[in-house]
Amino acid sequence: MDKFIVSARKYRPQTFDTVVGQSHITTTLKNAIKNNQLAHAFLFCGPRGVGKTTCARILAKTINCENKTKDGEACNTCNSCVSFNEGTSLNIHELDAASNNSVDDIRTLVEQVRFAPQAGKYKVYIIDEVHMLSSSAFNAFLKTLEEPPPYAIFILATTEKHKILPTILSRCQIFDFKRITTNDTVEHLQEICDKEEVSAEKAALQVIAQKSEGCMRDALSIMDKIVSFTGGELNYTNTLEHLNILDADYYFKLLDAMLQQDLAGALLLYDGINRKGFEGDLVLNGFAEFIRNLLVCKDEKAAVLLEVVESFKDKYVETAKKVSPAILISALNILNEAEINYKSARNKRLHVELVLIKLCYLQQAINLSAEGNGLSKKKLIDSAKPVAFRQIAPLELRESNTAATESAKLLIQTTDNAPVRSKPKEASYQQPAATAPVKSATTTTTGTGKISALNKIRQQYQGNSMPSDATNQPLKEEPLQQSWEAYIQKLKEEKNPAAQPFALAKLLIKDGNTFEVITANNIEQKFIEQERNQLFAFLQQRLKNRLLQFYVVVVENAEQQPVTDAPLSSKDQFLKMAEQYPLVKELRDRLRLDLDY
Repeated sequence: MDKFIVSARKYRPQTFDTVVGQSHITTTLKNAIKNNQLAHAFLFCGPRGVGKTTCARILAKTINCENKTKDGEACNTCNSCVSFNEGTSLNIHELDAASNNSVDDIRTLVEQVRFAPQAGKYKVYIIDEVHMLSSSAFNAFLKTLEEPPPYAIFILATTEKHKILPTILSRCQIFDFKRITTNDTVEHLQEICDKEEVSAEKAALQVIAQKSEGCMRDALSIMDKIVSFTGGELNYTNTLEHLNILDADYYFKLLDAMLQQDLAGALLLYDGINRKGFEGDLVLNGFAEFIRNLLVCKDEKAAVLLEVVESFKDKYVETAKKVSPAILISALNILNEAEINYKSARNKRLHVELVLIKLCYLQQAINLSAEGNGLSKKKLIDSAKPVAFRQIAPLELRESNTAATESAKLLIQTTDNAPVRSKPKEASYQQPAATAPVKSATTTTTGTGKISALNKIRQQYQGNSMPSDATNQPLKEEPLQQSWEAYIQKLKEEKNPAAQPFALAKLLIKDGNTFEVITANNIEQKFIEQERNQLFAFLQQRLKNRLLQFYVVVVENAEQQPVTDAPLSSKDQFLKMAEQYPLVKELRDRLRLDLDY
């Protein structure tokens, strides 16, 4: 009985032409071999299972082949190729950097590089997973990698290019491997199935290719596992069952229930899915991917992004025409949020069922929020209404002077129409002598017997204004001090804590209308500032000066500041110690000590 070999090893490519999905790299390497333009160091980087190590081995075998073909391929018949295929070649050395990542391992490799090959032209060193090397190992490898002997070629392979030092990258010729497409994977799997005489459905191979996500090694491993599970028959149903994938038919049925608002049907369908052992997060993720595929089918330009089984493509296109983009986008938002919150949910089944309830009534929610021809998912609010102003009847002015008449007209105009702004005249603190009795302005009332608003303002101004014979008296020190003390007495009667800061403050007259209040600190300043408005009114009335102004100034008294000694520096401390204890200075001189000041 022959020993079983997995397909990933049994059907590993032996020539550049058999490498799948990396034609941009294989063509470059073959042309470099034919034109004798080989670099001394290569770096192969890309995802797992796409052919990095395979291409490195093919390159190592081809450059030592004794009878290369015209296309730059190895003959597989010469002694060098045969010894390589059997694993007995002395010109090829493979090093796993994941387990040999120390400086000593790299030094051992560098020592081997000094010896020329016994047979063949080149000695090839393949270092796999090179990103696992330590920084010191990379640094020990730099010089040899930059200037190796003419017969030595290094091929480095890695899946994480960003972890490699820039000094290593600059010394290598970099080749970026890409993921293998679904079509290339399906074709390669079909070839292997034909060689192994395994009956395989194309739909099953497409599911395997999608599950492998561009990794050929994963695709071959999955295929071997399913073939062993089914006894040599690879069909769509068994593949879905073995890979624990939910059939797309379930998602089409869920979509129909969602569009028809059939909540009972959707819940029963999910119950059947749950009984088959599928977890809720798998259902949410699969349904979100299904909705995404429908969105992709809405536009023919994006149809190339659709990666589903071919037998379902027409069904996807037909279904996408029946569903509006608004429903699909809203459903995606609901599914995405539900998938994020799935792990934190205590009742997983209830969490998924709530999502199905939202989806079933999604169409109704969108219809309720529709505005005209367009769809709006914003919350509806009442339209803005203008402020209702009460209409004011015009005032009846009988025996009024010219100023009162103009004021009444202005009030009526601003009430009925737009507000009118007029430039205010300069304020006058003397009451003008009345030439005619103003009866209507002070005694005119509305029908209800109330004084009008304009008359209220006029009477208030007249009551607060100074007598007509008042003049602005210049500031004098004695009246100012008396008024200040009177205000302090008022504060004490009110038990106001600001009385003490007022008593400590000093007054300094600047001119006939201005004086300064000098305080010792910010706290006293704040207490006085809090009483500014009341103090203004009090002093203006007491000193009979409407132009009175004052400023609060903080002047700190140096005599009141506590005197603190500055800390001595290191040098001053030593000098003080030497002055008090002379033997310390003598000890320093004898020992010739230098002190760090």
